[in-house]
Amino acid sequence: MNFKKIAAAVLAMGISAFAADAASVADNMNFKANVQTHVTRSVAEDTVIFSSGYIRANIGGQYKSENLDALIMLRIFAPEFGNKIKDGDGKTTAYDKILADLYWANYKWKLGENDNLNLKIGHWKTDWSQSTHFGTYIDKGLNSRGLWLRDYAHNAIELGWKHGLNQLNAMVGVRDGRADAGYIRIEDDMKFTFPLELKVAYRANVLDQMNHTAYMTHRVAAYASYTFIPNLRLYGEYGLTYTQDEDLNKTVHNYMAQELGYMNKPGEMFMPFYIGMELPVSIVPGINTVLSNFFFEMEYVKDRGHVDSKKPNASDLAWTLAMARTIGKSKLQFSVYNDDGIGDVGLAFRLTTTIK
Repeated sequence: MNFKKIAAAVLAMGISAFAADAASVADNMNFKANVQTHVTRSVAEDTVIFSSGYIRANIGGQYKSENLDALIMLRIFAPEFGNKIKDGDGKTTAYDKILADLYWANYKWKLGENDNLNLKIGHWKTDWSQSTHFGTYIDKGLNSRGLWLRDYAHNAIELGWKHGLNQLNAMVGVRDGRADAGYIRIEDDMKFTFPLELKVAYRANVLDQMNHTAYMTHRVAAYASYTFIPNLRLYGEYGLTYTQDEDLNKTVHNYMAQELGYMNKPGEMFMPFYIGMELPVSIVPGINTVLSNFFFEMEYVKDRGHVDSKKPNASDLAWTLAMARTIGKSKLQFSVYNDDGIGDVGLAFRLTTTIK
């Protein structure tokens, strides 16, 4: 038997198999990219044009197939919005900043006609509440709110079970490379055949206590949304955070401050909630040429001034009016809201231009 002919045949088979696999990857791979411009303005600040702002690019790719989904996304900032370093002479030098925003692989198995199992590994975000400004109490701190800014990043491994329209996820999230600091997070997403959606979740920093002296903080949240007609929707979220009342020695070498150290003191509990409404713009003649969506939301956090020592005069009540307009590949988002006091007005604007 001619060895060269066998080798050539094997090589040809390998090349054809690689080409087929490459073609499959190409068919299932999608390029994703957009450019975002985001600015905020506090009316109380008279000496600046904007209170904060950035222009950034989001770029990456997504792969989807029957048994595997994966995503990698980078965020790129110019030097003016990036890292700033001071040298020994006190001179500040600005550098570009590139962030690994999202990267995960999600393995999927079909267990039956109505049951699916998945295992997700990587770094991703949970946009839990779908509010324009508030919520995601299961992950975010109570002093963190802003125009669509409540997504929280996890470095985690997650096991999910989907039965019909119900999705149950159990996650272990870590805050360092040794996995001795972190939390467990359990979420159940219930969708129904009628326009009602419910979510409940629990989170606790149990990994912090494995090798450290640390306070245990429990977080529970529930979210509900009901759509009456397209773009007429009532939604809201309730949260509870409680830090166990323990007498810990903070001077020991293995003491670890809790993830939300600025918030709960030992034995302290917060029960935030918000309610929002999306209103249809089509009922007002002419408005639908300017707006695509309109939202009104109010949030209440008892003793909000205790949440952040830098904002002792923060009002317990907060509100926001948010508007959105989609024009081709671009989306404009604008909101009017209160800063610390109920009458302290702030403005936020974002323009997202999607390339792919």
